[in-house]
Amino acid sequence: MRKTLTTVAIACAAFVSMSASGQTPEEVKKGVEQYREMLELGNPAELYALKGEELWKKKRGPKNVSLEQCDLGKGPGVLKGAYAEMPRYFADTGKVQDLESRLVTCQVTLQGMDAKAVTKRPFGNADKPSENEQLVAYIVSQSYGVPINIRLDNAKMKEAYEIGKRLFFYRAGPWDFSCATCHAEENTRIRLQDLPVLSNAAGAKVAMTTWPAYRVSNSQLKTMEWRLNDCYRQMRFPEPNFASDSMIALTTYLAYTANGGVYKGPGIKR
Repeated sequence: MRKTLTTVAIACAAFVSMSASGQTPEEVKKGVEQYREMLELGNPAELYALKGEELWKKKRGPKNVSLEQCDLGKGPGVLKGAYAEMPRYFADTGKVQDLESRLVTCQVTLQGMDAKAVTKRPFGNADKPSENEQLVAYIVSQSYGVPINIRLDNAKMKEAYEIGKRLFFYRAGPWDFSCATCHAEENTRIRLQDLPVLSNAAGAKVAMTTWPAYRVSNSQLKTMEWRLNDCYRQMRFPEPNFASDSMIALTTYLAYTANGGVYKGPGIKR
């Protein structure tokens, strides 16, 4: 843990120095890439994953069982490569689910937990991470190095993809924004953050192979549901409900567009 925190501290100091040095945009961009490479040497997401593994294996809830028989799509308890194939259709619920909504299903059906209690606090903070974030960190780490493979192999998946695509380009709200406002034009950025074009394969792979991710700026691991929620907040839309069908559909569109990209998460962001 000390090695991880030291690496992050050194990287942050280097980034601050670089940002204040009056460098050209290209020099700054190169420096940002070096900064990210340094951070990857000690990703604090590992600490979340360790806690998530403990939660996965711990007997809990009214039924006093673990989540080790949770079926994430590849069979009960199989984690290797599971995240790389999500969202996906689950016959037992009759729905397309992402990882976070599927975890809720397993906690309710296997452990006997109350759905409202499980979803009350899906996103934590630096002082108190949520169990959702910890479980997600552990599970996604089991897909490291696995290519994303989303299959539109039934009517529900095709429907989710089409709805997600429409949501991506749907403009509304007080600023008349859509996801495409920031993520459909090449060579754009906000501050020092490049904005990938998420409607094409290359850009979608950049995003979908590195989220969920640890955010150095606020010392927290953030899940994909949080990422989409925060985008809607910044667009001044009403914030989506956790595990809503609309956000699962949007994730389906983005993940399918990123097919073939090799998953490298949990990632690390500025």
